[in-house]
Amino acid sequence: MNRLTSILAFCFLGFASLVAESGAQVITTGTLLGEMTDLERLARWPDPAYRTVQFSSYDRRSTTSESPGWLANADGFGGEPTPGFQAVLRQPREGQDGLYLLAEANGPGAIVRGWSAGMDGVLRVYLDPTQGGDGALIYEGPAHGFLVRRSTHYLKTAGVELDAGNAFTQEDADYLPIPFGKGLKVTWEGKLNELHFYHLQVRLYPTDTQVRTFDPKADLKTFEEQVRAAASGLVRPDAARPGESAKLETTVEPGRSWVWSPTNTNSGVIRELRLRIQADSLDAALRGCLLRISFDGSQRPQVEAPVGDFFGSGPGVNPYTSLPLTVAPDGTMTCRFVMPYEKTVRLEVVNWTTVPVRLEGSVLVGPWQWDDRSLYLRAKWRADHDLLAGGTPIDLPYLVAIGKGVFAGCAAIIMNPSGVPTAGGNWWGEGDEKFLVDGELKPSTFGTGSEDYFNYSWSRPDLFSHPYCGQPLDSGPDTSGYVSNHRFQIMDAIPFEKSFSALMELWAHNRTPGLSYARIAYHYARPGMVDDHRGLMPTDLKVPPLPKREPKALGGATGARFYTFDQLHPEATSGRVETVPFPLATQLQVIHWQAAKGEKLKFNLPVEKDGPTAIHWVAIHRPDGATVRVFLDGKPLAVADGAETVRLRSTYVPRDLNVHFKPVELKAGSHEMVLECVEPGPVDLDYVWVKTD
Repeated sequence: MNRLTSILAFCFLGFASLVAESGAQVITTGTLLGEMTDLERLARWPDPAYRTVQFSSYDRRSTTSESPGWLANADGFGGEPTPGFQAVLRQPREGQDGLYLLAEANGPGAIVRGWSAGMDGVLRVYLDPTQGGDGALIYEGPAHGFLVRRSTHYLKTAGVELDAGNAFTQEDADYLPIPFGKGLKVTWEGKLNELHFYHLQVRLYPTDTQVRTFDPKADLKTFEEQVRAAASGLVRPDAARPGESAKLETTVEPGRSWVWSPTNTNSGVIRELRLRIQADSLDAALRGCLLRISFDGSQRPQVEAPVGDFFGSGPGVNPYTSLPLTVAPDGTMTCRFVMPYEKTVRLEVVNWTTVPVRLEGSVLVGPWQWDDRSLYLRAKWRADHDLLAGGTPIDLPYLVAIGKGVFAGCAAIIMNPSGVPTAGGNWWGEGDEKFLVDGELKPSTFGTGSEDYFNYSWSRPDLFSHPYCGQPLDSGPDTSGYVSNHRFQIMDAIPFEKSFSALMELWAHNRTPGLSYARIAYHYARPGMVDDHRGLMPTDLKVPPLPKREPKALGGATGARFYTFDQLHPEATSGRVETVPFPLATQLQVIHWQAAKGEKLKFNLPVEKDGPTAIHWVAIHRPDGATVRVFLDGKPLAVADGAETVRLRSTYVPRDLNVHFKPVELKAGSHEMVLECVEPGPVDLDYVWVKTD
């Protein structure tokens, strides 16, 4: 940097400080980093107000709800009838890729989220374009590197290493904010027949908002303190909060309710709510106990949801940690969404189960200055049971509201009774999110798939937990069974002045009757909002049981033959082998063997034709599960990932998972499989499927 540039930079910083001291907010990388962990900010109408828009690779044939292409779904695999970009800047020529406009915005704003499922090609990001020019080029390189890993890129450039870990990258998304003062232009150069799934969420501020444009070489070093505070706060959300804590402890009898309210009638705020339920059937209690929170005497509670689902856990206790919500392994559930009120708040738990429920917890209450920017927390749960998925896609409403507020995220709780053992075939969430703001007919947020919205890709069954998103439950096999996803829109919250509609398409890979789809939308609103919520009845508050389902040779299992383990008549060298009920299994029962170290379980597996053969188990994984070594015809059989043993263990709750073995060359006929116990514990086997190429 030369001397003149240094002087100008110093003058600019001084001017920015003076503006800040005079009362007008200057938005910088530092202020945006501060917002990343500021949950109180969501409870006030933003100042300056902004719009949040999403640029994505959605199918451009989709325009409005009654147009012919509303449910079109060609969005990033290649071969789209219309390229999934804002514009074509240069048609592909022989030996030269096409050039496409991915995003363009005029005026001040900030990039607040990027996501991709593995986008190829070259991305170029320009800030503050000038008339006839592209602006300052702050990134040129692999598209995936900016959309999903830009924080890693810029932290390395700045020489900043984080002790708390890089929480800005969350699964397949990155939240490092990139402010710009005058505009944004993003282009992509690549082949349309290669992967090009992308999301880029952008805040757009009023034109007179002062925003200091991101400096890729200096900002993260200049604001290193804010970088470290944000990274630490995201992964350690349990910092002490001001206020007085009230202890909650009671037993709620069947059909009865319990109510808590603070004694004073002044403005206040709940900064933290902790609840723990104990009951004979905990899953049923967490769904069957209804949480209602009413602010300022409202006869329609602003919060109405089953206790477990309000905390994003359902069904059952599925531990995870996020910025606003945490579920601990012992069942303690914590909400850090702040809940202001002008005069009164009423918290009620109704026990609609048939047994007494023990309730423990605490409420942390503090002062709040209620004003015309203050917003109520709202969280309404709904469920549609016995749906037919895999036919004509349908839009499921998460929220339809009239009024002024801020959308802050949602959770989906699915019971997917598919018989296909692989995600390629049993995936429930092929559909897109569509968010309409302030009466718009064409969504300003239009996505590319349900898992994309929840920040992951390729319908993965992995469990994960991040500050803004997570998948704490996926009982299997793959994405069938019980599934729970959540995403909290903190930096990418969506303000709306008049109305808001959040829809998610239900679009499954294959015809799946009996699917259950519950969901909850978290948002804030000014008093008087009207929404489409129907008050919940006791009959709504049920956990739909998984039905018996026959394995199906579809998707990734096309061409497979299936054998339940009881058909194979396994025999053990010691220990009892028996058929026992198990609610996650496809036939609701498994072959159970209590394995001791060194003991063996044997059975014969039929193979119908010669050739390279892939063998797959579907087996229960549980916290106390055994570890076994597997032999086929006397030779060790390795797992597909190269492991020499099969560890039938999960961290917290049972899961019915695929175990994929490396393909082997086999002849048609009967082949002996042997399980040798390496670490003792239960072995619970559902079925085996075999594919010969």
